[in-house]
Formats: sequence, C-alpha cells, structure tokens
Amino acid sequence: MKKLWICAVLAGIIMLLTTAPAMAANKDTETKTQRDARMKWWRQARFGMFIHWGVYSVPAGTYKGKKIGGIGEWIMLRAQIPLKEYRRFAEVFNPIKYAPEAWVKLAKAAGMKYIIITSKHHDGFALFPSAVTEWDIADATPYGKDLLGPLVNAARKHGLKIGFYYSQAQDWTHPGGAKRRYEEGDGWDDQHKGDFDEYLKSVAIPQVSEILTSYQPDVLWWDTPHLMSTKRADMLRPLTKLRPGLITNNRLGGGYKGDFRTPEQHIPDTGTSDYDWETCMTMNKTWGYKSYDDNWKSTETLIHNLVDIASKGGNYLLNVGPKRDGTIPQPSIERLRKMGEWMKINGSAIYATTASPIAAPDWGRITKKVNGDETTLYLHIFEWPDEDTIQVAVRNKVKSCYLMATPDHNLQTNTNEVDGITINLDCDAPDNICSVVVLKIYGETQTIE
Repeated sequence: MKKLWICAVLAGIIMLLTTAPAMAANKDTETKTQRDARMKWWRQARFGMFIHWGVYSVPAGTYKGKKIGGIGEWIMLRAQIPLKEYRRFAEVFNPIKYAPEAWVKLAKAAGMKYIIITSKHHDGFALFPSAVTEWDIADATPYGKDLLGPLVNAARKHGLKIGFYYSQAQDWTHPGGAKRRYEEGDGWDDQHKGDFDEYLKSVAIPQVSEILTSYQPDVLWWDTPHLMSTKRADMLRPLTKLRPGLITNNRLGGGYKGDFRTPEQHIPDTGTSDYDWETCMTMNKTWGYKSYDDNWKSTETLIHNLVDIASKGGNYLLNVGPKRDGTIPQPSIERLRKMGEWMKINGSAIYATTASPIAAPDWGRITKKVNGDETTLYLHIFEWPDEDTIQVAVRNKVKSCYLMATPDHNLQTNTNEVDGITINLDCDAPDNICSVVVLKIYGETQTIE
C-alpha cells in the first residue's frame, strides 16, 4: 500500500511541476488587494504559539551522560550521534500523555490566535505518517499514530489557525539531506552520503505535498535553506498552490522573500509598513525540550516583548518544547496562563493593531487602530510615572481617554502644540507589568517632530 501511495504522490508532483512556471507567475502577480485579504487574519492575530517537538525530546539535551551544549533539537548534529543510535530514541518516544485539545486550549487561554508545529525538523523525523519514509511517528515509534491531525482538528474546533514548520533542506537522517558545516552529500555517518537533489525529489517534495494536501495548513514555515539555490527552491515553491490562501515565511531559499520575515530570538529596533514580520522566540534558551534548561524569561519580559513587537507592527511567535510523554513543561504553562490573564483585559490593544505613529516613549509603547475619522492610540505603560502624568507627542483633538481595565474611569487631558497631549493619571497603576490607557483622537495622528 505504501508503494502505491508513493507512486500516486509522485505522479501528482510530476503533474504539478509541469505547470510550475504558470503557477509561480500567478503568485507573483497577486494584487495588493488580494494579498491584503490573504494576510488579513495573520496581521490581526499578533500572537501565536510555536511548538518544537520530536525524537530529540527523549535525550532532552543529554547524550551518553554528557550535557550537550546548544539548543535541544540540534543534539543529533552537535553530538554527532550515529544514525543507528539516534533511531533508538524513537523506540521509546511514546507520548501517551499527548492531549492536543489541552494544548490548543492553553494557547487560546494565553490569547494566541495560531499555532505552528514542527512537522519535520532537521533530524528528518516526521510527526505524521509519511508514505516516503519509515522514519516517522507511525512506523518508528511505539505510539504508532498521527500527531498532527488531532492538533489540526482541535485548533479548528476552537477557532485557531494552524501551520506547519518543515525543514526542507537540512535532514540529518535521509541520505543526501543537507547538514550544516558539511559538504553537499556528506555527513558524519556513512549512511548520510547521497545526492541532495535526489533527497529533495524523494523526501522533501513528496512530504510537503503530503502535509499540504492531508492537513491543509494555514501557514508553511520553511527553515534553514542550506544549499537551496533558486533552481532547487523552484522545485518546492509550486507545491504551495496545493493549499489556496497559504501563507509562507522567508526561509525557503533561492532568493524568495515569502510573505513575512522571521527575526529569531530578537526584536528589531523598528518596524516598517513595507513588509510583514514575526519574531520567533523561546521562553528559556532552547526550542526543543532540554531537561536542565531552567533559564526562563519572566512573565513581565514576555508581556513586554509582545507589546514591543505589536507596537512595531509585528507578530510574536512564542515557543513551547513538549516533553517526550506529550506534556508541556509547567513553567511554560504558568507563564502562558499569566499572559492570558493580561490579554483577557488588554487583548484589544494588541489584536488588529498597527505600529505606533511615533517613536517609543520612555514610559512604554504605543499601538494604534484607525476607524473612519477616529484614531485609537493604546498607551502601554511599563513604568507608572511618579509625577502622575505622561505625554504623547501628537497634537490632535482628544475625543476620550480612559483606562482599559476600568473604562468608566475617564482621565483628564491637555493638548498644546509644543508637548502634544498630556494625560493626568489620577490613580494607581491597574497592572504592575503593563497598564493600558485608551486615547481616542479625531482624525489621523498629527505628530510633533
């Protein structure tokens, strides 16, 4: 049955590739209106969950009694684990406590609007039953069944978008897959030797076809385009047409920009209206689970990161690294729940907002919404001022001003051409991490230079 499925998949891919130029042209000629419609949900979401999960959660950062440096999901390459030994980790990868609906509910309670999960990371292991390999959850583990489908169903049941990370170039198991710091076709194990183009044709292309047709994800998140020329990227790019409306990132390779940029583990100094972007970031130091990485960011830092990113027009993709049994580490859960408490009150100051019209003030950050002839500025105050006033460098006439946590509490304002709008904060900070003041003004913002 697997051979028949492989033949069917390859036949479909051959047909798809014969129409590649025309399909690529359709993508390239998308109008701004069409692109804005396709990107609308993503731009409004602002906050998503990244999930790095796989066989690497079994060693959890340790190999032969030694703690391996670096991020957990790179342990195979960093420790140069032979394939025969690494495959043994799959024999005990049995996530019997995996509860996809609980994962989705956690993300939703945190205020997240979408989820991206690693369908296949650099070790080449697939979290879905793949027809082109036995190095997958169905064939190589005692669990023996799909992990992605139940998460997709749960996400859609609860109104969240779902996307897949896929390592299209780096593959440390299948012959010919790229390995960072190794020559093309080479690796640290004799079984690594092979042709990279053949790897793309026999593994990457059919697997991308599988995940796009079987699950119809909303996002395809490529990663590390090692050895990916334009010619090679053109072998994969047409597959995105298998999922109408699909959003992709900028890591396919070959010079293709994708739909959004992906700063990793840092927040840009400024944003721009010229492109969409998403900062992906860990809660501790690792993406994949490491049992001894306890360097957790505080809830305050995570909330400030989210606000800072939104104030620059970006999205925040915050990672969790589940354990081998399918549970999410408790420190991650605690932080997500606390973020959710903040988002429950202040979420409208994050969702569907655009970048601040002015430079970041000393007291915090600003997000913005425009509705007709009214502009709303959400003033995120990190440090509640001792003098009980803050200034906003715009000179528009004020329509209303109040605390988001207590909308009935109106705040007095004063406007002049020199200082802009001064707001009197006649109360204590409603939140010790970030308090939000809602400032509604008439017309588009008129900034003070």
